[in-house]
Amino acid sequence: MSTSLPSFAPSAAYDDAPGPNLVQPETRRLDGVVREAYVPPFAPSVTHGSLGDLPFDNAAAAPDAVVLSRRAEDGRWVDVTAAQFAEQVQAVAKGLIAEGMMPGDRIAIMARTVYEWTLLDFAAWAAGLVTVPVYPTSSVFQTRWILQDSGAVALVTETSAQAAALGPELDRVPDLRHMWVMDKGHVERLGELGAQQPDGEVGVRRGMLVPDTLATLIYTSGTTGRPKGCALTHGNFFAEVDNAVELLYPIFKTRTSEEASVLLFLPMSHVFGRMVAVACIRARVRLGHAPSLKAEELLPDLAAFRPTCLLTIPYMLEKVFNRARAKAETGGRVSSFDRAASVAERYGEALEAKAGGTGSGPGAALKTARAFYDPLVYRRIRNAMGGRVKYAICGGSPLGRRLAAFYAGAGIEIYEGYGLTETTGAATVTPPLKPRLGTVGWPLPGTRIRIAADGEILIAGDQVLRGYWDPAAGGVVPAAADGWLPTGDIGALDDEGYLTITGRKKELLITAGGKSVAPAPLENWLRSHPLISQCMVLGDRRPYVSALITLDMDGVTHWRRMNGKHSVPAELLVDDHELKAILQRAIDEANKLVSRPESIRRFTILPTDFTEMDGHLTPSMKLRREAVMRDFAAEVEGLYTSDTDRG
Repeated sequence: MSTSLPSFAPSAAYDDAPGPNLVQPETRRLDGVVREAYVPPFAPSVTHGSLGDLPFDNAAAAPDAVVLSRRAEDGRWVDVTAAQFAEQVQAVAKGLIAEGMMPGDRIAIMARTVYEWTLLDFAAWAAGLVTVPVYPTSSVFQTRWILQDSGAVALVTETSAQAAALGPELDRVPDLRHMWVMDKGHVERLGELGAQQPDGEVGVRRGMLVPDTLATLIYTSGTTGRPKGCALTHGNFFAEVDNAVELLYPIFKTRTSEEASVLLFLPMSHVFGRMVAVACIRARVRLGHAPSLKAEELLPDLAAFRPTCLLTIPYMLEKVFNRARAKAETGGRVSSFDRAASVAERYGEALEAKAGGTGSGPGAALKTARAFYDPLVYRRIRNAMGGRVKYAICGGSPLGRRLAAFYAGAGIEIYEGYGLTETTGAATVTPPLKPRLGTVGWPLPGTRIRIAADGEILIAGDQVLRGYWDPAAGGVVPAAADGWLPTGDIGALDDEGYLTITGRKKELLITAGGKSVAPAPLENWLRSHPLISQCMVLGDRRPYVSALITLDMDGVTHWRRMNGKHSVPAELLVDDHELKAILQRAIDEANKLVSRPESIRRFTILPTDFTEMDGHLTPSMKLRREAVMRDFAAEVEGLYTSDTDRG
């Protein structure tokens, strides 16, 4: 922001929470509007060591503490103590060293959310390596690009099929010397190989690492569709997780006889999942991994693991709610469910008002109504999540006030957050005991949020990445020379420093699942089809990606002539099954460019083309997206109002 801001004015603090004092953000105003908010750090800066030390520090401090649980072959959850995990990390780290991996080498990991992911992460760090996540749904092109750009010398895949798919591309990845496959037992083999090596080298490697050492390269999609690597250091993770652990004390600091536990089912390839995994190891909170988001596979994991906290996204919470309502409707109890939902929403709003000092909390009648519906509705929803869930960390996209209030009223406190890969996860988060529904909370302790003159959100803090990976420039290129990271998001701060996200500055889409999608590659591919004039890819804050397509009438005229459809009026072609089948094949081809979460799941054919005259195109033939969304709002909603379970 070019205009200077007045100095910070500290707001009032409160200390009635059972955890650390939660100090409201210090704010700066410009022309009467809050333009900047800052919360001082809750945790001291880490000045030495690395993430690779955490398993060994835990083993020394509490060797018998259960830090993880993993699924055995018979389906049982088997606890892993701090001492056992450190031993496994040590063995795999020695195996990597024995295989010739050198400090600073990049090792890529392509797998779902499984125990081996966390084991390899910490073993690689203990060996002085840099981990490079690859989404298991990535296309061969995307995977090859990440391997090439990062200069990875090793790749670990979860399945043999993933490794085989990359076979034809391996000659284009000259730096890759090792490929290990989890389902072939190669991780265990690394541990066995490491058992034959002396321990000293791992200690030497760990001793070489400092907080400023590069820990991971996480690739995100840019506006051109070509992924770029975010260079995150060990210090970035420490700044993020240490302050998150102190702030979110109900999750990470057990205050009752019931142990704290987190079942992680979001992708480990995403910074959100990695950040929470590191935080759990750091705080010695029992961590489990669930590899599938399919209800028939995830629900048994939740029931058996019984977490107290879930890391989730709005789409998952929406699905839980919608499925519960659908089940009630099937059983003829939808009216009762809707009344229960209304009670929960009002109860959650009353809790918010009391926490914010604007109300006295739920009244007697509301408490009675909630107690009545708890065994009928709310407890069943909690049981679907394992029965012990009290908290959920929700990110990826805004949850929405109504759903946040419902879950609060149903007995699950939602900590909603906002952040980027570039910020090592959360930059803002809902503070305990001070929720403000519909916002993404306050700056994470140690973080500054600024609203630029054009409304763009800028972020500064020790968790902000060192820079972007650029091998042509010799390594890491700074991301924010002035210390402020531009996010591309538009937002606003209220008088107390709560942040609300109001839109996207750039065209990059973020689905409800938190997946970044660059529309240009798909749109450009589809526009080259002879029957397609224009295409606009949708999906921002939606459960999946879809598209609006307009027809090229010259191409359609030829197609009609070749297929005996002269008599079919042009306005009826939008419903022609043969035409839709051809366009579906075109979309299938375009989808090969991207991963499954980025692929187009549904499309609709518009009866008219986009034109400059109608305001849908600029003079240079670029889409005016807001105008299209406005004028075809009904068609857009039609893509998401039926068959919405396409995650």
